[in-house]
Amino acid sequence: MARIDFDAIPASTYKILLIVVTAIWGSTFIMMKDVVGSIDPAWLIGIRFFSAGIILLIALRKHVARFISRKVVSMGVLLGIFDFTAFLFQTIGLQHTTPGINAFLTATYCVIVPFIWWIVARRRPTLINVTTALLALVGIWLVSVSSSDSGLTLGIGEGLTLLGAVMFAVHIVFVSRFSQLGDVLTLTVLQFLTEGACGLLIGAAFETAPTLATFTLPIVAQLVFLVLFASIFCFGTQNIALAHVPPAQASLFLSLESVFGVIFSVALYGEVLTARLIIGFVVIFVAIAANETLPQLTDKFKRGKSGQQE
Repeated sequence: MARIDFDAIPASTYKILLIVVTAIWGSTFIMMKDVVGSIDPAWLIGIRFFSAGIILLIALRKHVARFISRKVVSMGVLLGIFDFTAFLFQTIGLQHTTPGINAFLTATYCVIVPFIWWIVARRRPTLINVTTALLALVGIWLVSVSSSDSGLTLGIGEGLTLLGAVMFAVHIVFVSRFSQLGDVLTLTVLQFLTEGACGLLIGAAFETAPTLATFTLPIVAQLVFLVLFASIFCFGTQNIALAHVPPAQASLFLSLESVFGVIFSVALYGEVLTARLIIGFVVIFVAIAANETLPQLTDKFKRGKSGQQE
């Protein structure tokens, strides 16, 4: 297989790919409706990611053999644990709060990422990073939380969902960090295998194992979509993109998942497109556009001002 020079691909292409990833993830809210009701959370995570890991390992066996090392294994395992914990907290939290609140609190990772990146990489977030992340969060609130929700309280469901958001932020930051230290494709394979193994072990210990009768044709078809597209393509693309797009920017693009989730819900599930949703969409897009353009305008203004002083 020909080796792709990921560094030669423009950052703008990775940002477009992140949008494609969020569109696919947004579609899973509707497409995976049956499978999440038929298979317990840890078992589903285990089947999803272990299958993805095995398929990717077979496809990239020569590549992985070339870049594998103790250091890479330890980093890949850590990424798998971070992502598994995030998904588990999010899923259990969903059982104790509304879907809208769960989606909103999960999306708070776009605000958390710049601060974790500050701790890990010693790169202080800019005012633009923080402001646009908060603006995006307002848009996500408008999109995710309906007027019928009883309000935002901090119970067990909300607390676990917030822990999940923190772990998603940690995962995003450490993918960016580790991809500078090891091969990102090998890290992704190891992440999948670790995450899948964690799910299978926790599922075997605490949940009811799915029976053969569970795997009807619709369930299998949804699992195939989840493994091939929502896992291998999306997480593989995300991890590669995080090596080339700053985490604070990437997290804002990833927040579009909530937008696409609603769009697919309107198109395929009959949800009504309200003024609140439209305003939420606009606010999120304004936040992303501001995060992309304001730093460049600020730098241009500073250079122009410096030139005038000279």
